[in-house]
Amino acid sequence: MSQPIVHHLDCAPMHPVGGAPLVAHCLLVVTGSGLVLVDTGLGAADVSDPRRLGPFFRRTMRPTLDLSRTAVHQIRALGYDPYDVQDIVITHLDQDHAGGLADFPDARVHVMADEYRAAMRRETRLDSSRYVPAQWAHGPQWVVHDTADSNWHGFAAARVLRSPDILMVPLPGHTRGHCAVAVQEPARWLLHAGDAYFFHGEIDQRRPRCPRATALHQRLVAENHAERLTQLERLRELRRADPRLIRIFSSHDAHEFAQFGAERLGRVH
Repeated sequence: MSQPIVHHLDCAPMHPVGGAPLVAHCLLVVTGSGLVLVDTGLGAADVSDPRRLGPFFRRTMRPTLDLSRTAVHQIRALGYDPYDVQDIVITHLDQDHAGGLADFPDARVHVMADEYRAAMRRETRLDSSRYVPAQWAHGPQWVVHDTADSNWHGFAAARVLRSPDILMVPLPGHTRGHCAVAVQEPARWLLHAGDAYFFHGEIDQRRPRCPRATALHQRLVAENHAERLTQLERLRELRRADPRLIRIFSSHDAHEFAQFGAERLGRVH
């Protein structure tokens, strides 16, 4: 296969208290040598035992717990074998991004070093509430990236694959080792920005904006809110510089996710 196929999956719809519905935007990248998953959303074990997600997350985010929405079931529904998922690239290890790791026990799991250390140590109260060790109790094949060995459009980056090009782009703030993931398509780059922002209006070039409840939530769950805002401004600059060559989107914005669905339907028709 000369060019990758990218599928957009919503692997944990959420209905936060006082806010708009959210998605858990994951990517399935089909390459000639196997499947690559960017984030996992919630997993089968989370659906079977929601208590492990913690009471705060369940009460505030109110996730949809449906086996058919998990990545492993959606991959199978698309006609692929989940055992062909060879690599999982994680933007960060929050419970709504890493819950499906155990559904792909043989996959290599790529994570930034700062994120790995924070999740394993859980030294702060915030870290204890956001990271769920049960989600990686099966012992994943961790691939910890502790250096940025590449430059991607002015951003330091760690290369995961070369065919297609997939890179991890550190964007700390939401968590210590939070990163975006860049995936090269034939005519453009996709930049999965993880939780660098939640609402598409935040990277609007003319009038950045965010609903009050969403802005408050991001401030409360950010490991370093000031750093998150700095990285957000960098994303705006990137969008301003290369609006047609780079498509930026976040993990949870339902409007952005729907746009990719509309693009797919346009290609079909």
